[in-house]
Amino acid sequence: MLQKIKTNFEVILLCLFLGLFMKQCGMGRDLERIKKENSKISVKMDSLVTKKDLIIEGLKAEKRMIQSTDRKMIDVTRQSVLDQEIENLESK
Repeated sequence: MLQKIKTNFEVILLCLFLGLFMKQCGMGRDLERIKKENSKISVKMDSLVTKKDLIIEGLKAEKRMIQSTDRKMIDVTRQSVLDQEIENLESK
């Protein structure tokens, strides 16, 4: 067995290097696939709603609810407070 390894050492070494070379070529394709997936994930993350956006939408919904009901003086003052909070959040 050792005699066969010694006589075919160059062929075995060439096969190992060829295998490593082929593996390196595959890594490039994997890297491109990972880059594409990463860009898709970045686009999805950019389109996600932030906590600030949720707060603003909640305040706007509360304001619409107040406007749809009977108006009392307390409701009118609450609407102006809501407007002020919305303006503060949108300006940040």
